[in-house]
Amino acid sequence: MGTVIKNTSANAKPNQDVFAATLLKLAETDKDIIAVTSDSRGSGKLVAFGQQLPEQIVEIGIAEQNLVGVAAGLASAGKKAFAVSPACFLTARALEQIKNDVCYSDNPVRLIGISAGVSYGALGTTHHSLHDFAVLRAINNITIVVPADNFETEQAVKLAAQSTKPVYLRFGKKPMPLLTEDENIGFEFGKGRVVKNGGDITIIANGETVYPALLAAQKLEESGILATVVSMHTIKPLDVTLIAQLASETKAIITVEEHMINGGLGEACASYLLQSGHKKPFKIMGIPDEYTVTGSQVEILNHYGISADGIADQAIKLLS
Repeated sequence: MGTVIKNTSANAKPNQDVFAATLLKLAETDKDIIAVTSDSRGSGKLVAFGQQLPEQIVEIGIAEQNLVGVAAGLASAGKKAFAVSPACFLTARALEQIKNDVCYSDNPVRLIGISAGVSYGALGTTHHSLHDFAVLRAINNITIVVPADNFETEQAVKLAAQSTKPVYLRFGKKPMPLLTEDENIGFEFGKGRVVKNGGDITIIANGETVYPALLAAQKLEESGILATVVSMHTIKPLDVTLIAQLASETKAIITVEEHMINGGLGEACASYLLQSGHKKPFKIMGIPDEYTVTGSQVEILNHYGISADGIADQAIKLLS
């Protein structure tokens, strides 16, 4: 399903940039949209937003708990609050406020985790968000979305603006090529996007790991192995219908994520498959439970095999 775009690097933008541009466009005609930032106007690409709509942006400073509390207050008053902060701090320092002020109190805050995963590279573990899927999956009443490319990002921001429930959107800093040019592949929270079809193995990924998964599928095809690639952009609610279908149609499943192997996409898929009786060779690819190596984002992901070659090698091992 879909035609893979083979050369889109010239048009690729970081998803964070697309988020900010989409939010600005929406806010120009919707005065209820308020951006709330924790000294992250620059890193969140909200400088233009602040210049053009100064009355629709609130700067909290480096105080993430206050950020979420203020956003919850705005949401309770009918405003469409987008709380923008680095994912590592937003989902750790302000976790109690996310649980109580947002989710338990049912305030439809749009929590925007920027520079997620290992996007901060050499800044190290303090700045990596490898826990956010796990902690947020354990909280009731929140949708968790990790767009893979610019198309998914634009659609996710539009849907989040319309949402009447809490939403967490996670974005990285790397320019992301489009996954497909097939306009028939839509985008909906809770529904995975099949961007490539194959009958041998399924690769389920999200965020910035979907593109290397797609490249791995192309490498496998050269060896006669046909892989289905899924952008499972929504971790919660998980598209279990699609997972069940793919478990029945292919011989093995790999999950790939820019997150700790504990508590994320892979464990969510594994839990569903085991409890529903699907027994297939299965592998979770992510950051292992160890002190994370230091380096750039690409160097870190390559070290842990989250690359086209690494994913392809795991697919071959799993099938054999």
